[in-house]
Amino acid sequence: METIAHWVSQYGYTAIFLLLVLGIVGLPVPDESLLTFAGYLVYKKNLSLFPTYLSAFFGSVCGITISYILGRSLGLYVLHHYGRFFHITQAQIDKVHAWFDRFGTWTLVAGYFIPGVRHFTAVVAGSSELSPLHFALFAYSGALLWITTFISLGYFFGDEWSHVLKQVQHHLDIAAWGAVIVIVFWLIWRFRKRAAK
Repeated sequence: METIAHWVSQYGYTAIFLLLVLGIVGLPVPDESLLTFAGYLVYKKNLSLFPTYLSAFFGSVCGITISYILGRSLGLYVLHHYGRFFHITQAQIDKVHAWFDRFGTWTLVAGYFIPGVRHFTAVVAGSSELSPLHFALFAYSGALLWITTFISLGYFFGDEWSHVLKQVQHHLDIAAWGAVIVIVFWLIWRFRKRAAK
């Protein structure tokens, strides 16, 4: 984080934009820490609020869009050409597309708050052939909510930003694991229900 803080302090809005693009595409950038630190710099008046929001928003949007494009091009290519080696059928691919059209768009919003998941949801959205309009509506709304949350933490908690961030990340981790457990139990229940028919 020290290196990230140095880059943001040194290069400001450009660093925020580029680091978020790279982080959301999947490189190991501590995105939440970056955003919270940027909010802290706004609090300290080293950065201005509006340009910070713009650079963070467009960095997030560019990163998530690149992931979506990769999923839409490479993801579909891999599934259609090599899916049979993993016993993936066209019918299964169609089911995934239908599921994502019905429920998956909301994971584009929630996924921002789960480290390691946000770029993956965009790849899945692309490979599921989610329309660019629907993708943009949910992914970009999620980006706005996400950057607002963490920039606000840095701004409103000031010098306590790092302590508060650790607490927030701890609770997000608990919530994420809770969601995984619920999903696993739901899948087991659904499998048993189908097997009983």
